[in-house]
Amino acid sequence: MTDPSRDPLSRRLARGRRLARWALLWEAAWPRLWPVLGVAGLFLACALAGLFLLLPGWLHLLLLAGFAAALGWAVWRGLRGFVPPGAAAADRRLEAATGLRHRPLATLTDTPATTDPAALALWQAHRQRAGVALSRLRVGSPRPGLAALDRRALRLGLLVALTAAFGMAGSEAPERLRRALSPGFGAPAATPALRLEAWISPPAYTGAAPVFLPPAGGAATVPAGSRLQVAFSGGRGGVPELRLGEAATPFKALDGSSFTAEAVLDAGTAVSVHRDGQEVARWTLATQADAAPTVAFAEPPAPAQRGLAIRLPWRAEDDWGIARVQAEIRLGARPDAAPILLELPLPGGNARAPRGVAQPDLSAHPWAGLPVRVRLLAQDTAGQRGQSDSAELVLPERSFTHPVARELAGLRKSLSLDPLARPAVARDLDRLAMRPDAFENDLTTFLALRSARFRLTFDQQPEAVPATQELMWQTAIALEEGRAGRTARALAEARQALREALAEAERTPPDAAQRQELERRVEALREAVRQHLEALAEQLQRENGETMPQDPQARMMDPQELQRRTQEMQDAAREGRTDDLQRELAELEQMLDALQNGQMARREGGSEQSRRRQQQRQQGQQQMGAIQDMVRREGEMLDRSGQRGQSAEQQRQEQRRQRQPQASPDAAARQAEAQRDARQQRALRRALGELMQQFGDLTGEVPEALGRADQAMREAQEALGQGGDASPHQQQAIRELQEGAQQMAQSMQQQFGEGQQEGEGQGQGQGQANGDGREPGNQRNAGQARGQNEGRDPLGRPSRTEPNSNDPGSDTVVPGEAEALRTRQLQEELRRRGGERERPPGELDYIDRLLKTF
Repeated sequence: MTDPSRDPLSRRLARGRRLARWALLWEAAWPRLWPVLGVAGLFLACALAGLFLLLPGWLHLLLLAGFAAALGWAVWRGLRGFVPPGAAAADRRLEAATGLRHRPLATLTDTPATTDPAALALWQAHRQRAGVALSRLRVGSPRPGLAALDRRALRLGLLVALTAAFGMAGSEAPERLRRALSPGFGAPAATPALRLEAWISPPAYTGAAPVFLPPAGGAATVPAGSRLQVAFSGGRGGVPELRLGEAATPFKALDGSSFTAEAVLDAGTAVSVHRDGQEVARWTLATQADAAPTVAFAEPPAPAQRGLAIRLPWRAEDDWGIARVQAEIRLGARPDAAPILLELPLPGGNARAPRGVAQPDLSAHPWAGLPVRVRLLAQDTAGQRGQSDSAELVLPERSFTHPVARELAGLRKSLSLDPLARPAVARDLDRLAMRPDAFENDLTTFLALRSARFRLTFDQQPEAVPATQELMWQTAIALEEGRAGRTARALAEARQALREALAEAERTPPDAAQRQELERRVEALREAVRQHLEALAEQLQRENGETMPQDPQARMMDPQELQRRTQEMQDAAREGRTDDLQRELAELEQMLDALQNGQMARREGGSEQSRRRQQQRQQGQQQMGAIQDMVRREGEMLDRSGQRGQSAEQQRQEQRRQRQPQASPDAAARQAEAQRDARQQRALRRALGELMQQFGDLTGEVPEALGRADQAMREAQEALGQGGDASPHQQQAIRELQEGAQQMAQSMQQQFGEGQQEGEGQGQGQGQANGDGREPGNQRNAGQARGQNEGRDPLGRPSRTEPNSNDPGSDTVVPGEAEALRTRQLQEELRRRGGERERPPGELDYIDRLLKTF
């Protein structure tokens, strides 16, 4: 006998009956279950939407009881009269879904009532036909008929409401469900409209952005002195409280439902917000105290390699930023004397760990030549101070060749060591005044000596000693330099003053006051040139019994030419034509340089070859001075770039603090200043190109560092034109220019032998700033090198350093064969570069303008 469990028909029939019973069960249960799910879904939608949070406790409890009753009624109604489907119903489901007639499933379970063989064979054939019909049994999909019961499709509306409620609740869904099931009979809890915002504003000295605290609570570390601000709005209840530790402070009401509170965080504490005895939020805050700045010498201070300055390499560090660095210098012999305080410039960029090298020139200070102790003072943005260890050195001093000037410098130094030594110094001044032949019987010197003597004797105030020392210093300088030297320094100061006024006029459009100032400085320059020419004439008459040389270079400085050029300069200043004024000043300076070269050639007095070598050395010195001037100008633009970057950063921080962008007029001003710096950067780059060409003509080679400086200037110009950060490119340009100056000095030494020595003399002359404390190389009109007259021009300064202000001159000079060949080579090179159209438009325009000169 065949096992029914192994019969395929039996297995198929059992599986079909099981699926049919499940389908019948679902069709019967789902219409009964739907009211229960409807009540539960409506409760969830109300709970997640926050309906229960808006109700008082008694109404909350009543609504909750109503939902419970409705749910119980729906469950009772669904279970009443429910009977699970049986096997017969499953067979009818299979027969109906498959489309079978005459109940073939019943045939499989029926038995014949007779034992007749013919009837049994017929019955067996009937069972086989029924089995074949059952091979295609189907159950069909359940059809609960819910659409007939819910003709308005409320079930879909409930589904949409549940989805929206879950979206509204978000992460607060579990808490809202919990509160919906537990009604409160005290004060109502915070409503879903409640809004809590808390942020911490660090102190202004940090420059840091505000720290926003999450409403759910947490922990944070902030600088000491930060201000905590909390904004609380919405909900129902009393005035909330801000608790710092155990101290509670009520919020300040802004309106009926909005409150605010502030507190200063001087120490770490737990901060919480409470309302009606319930805690709304809690944070654990720790404070970080501001550390004092540290400052130290990067290298031991020492005299500069060139000039009379001292070299002070320094480094500082602070957790939020260095605001100020000073050098304090005290006299070793008199530690109680008032110190010298020098402001050290801060570089742009990293304000937390700045580094720098200051080179102040103190050769004109009364302490020059004396041992001093130097230490660094630093102040951070919070006002805290730090200091370095002291270092000892001897301040460089200027040497004098005039005997009376040398004695005056020694007396001035003795007063610095002992201000009470007035009687001894007064006696020495008497002794010097009684020997007028020692100072060429100069009446001005005699009166200065007597004035200093009587001031020390009769003026017992402490201020008399510094005033007397200044008078003695000026007298020594006058004796050392003579009238020509004094007028040369006055002329240098007048030229520098006019250049500064022109630079200011280039940065801002000149107004009436600026034009008047330009006119005044042009007039001062004309008077300084006149007095210097008279002094030179007197010096030549006294030394050689000659008048001013009547060579072509000197002819250019006749009074009529001077009057014409200065008048044109005044007209340009009056009309605000700064470009014309700049050009006229360049031409006048070239005339002065021509006079200087002529005077130096006469002093050399040697052969034509000696004069040519002297001119070449001076040209090299001029070009080295031009490099120093470019470094100064590039440094000024770097400072402005750093200031623009700090201003933009402060504006961004202010916008983040206010949490909304605001238009600022400073942005347009910064953009305009960046465009002006881009034009100045382009002019500097052009000047560098001309200087490289001139130095190549002089020595036959161009330092590679100058080429890299040209590339850095181009990148800085492009960054400024696009409104980007040009500081890295400007810093690289400064480094390359300084390296290029060193390579130029080495090349001059190889070419002219004494070039290095004279270069050092020039560097010293540039470092000497008449006691104004500026760094060497940052001024173009400096004093003599080491007090010697060798290699110093008649104007008492290194030659002019503007390489792009050459005057073609009014005299016609026929070029030789070498000059013509050089001209053709330059023309071919310019045309080659002009054909490379991928070059920047500004460079191509400059090349086109150069080609027009050929």
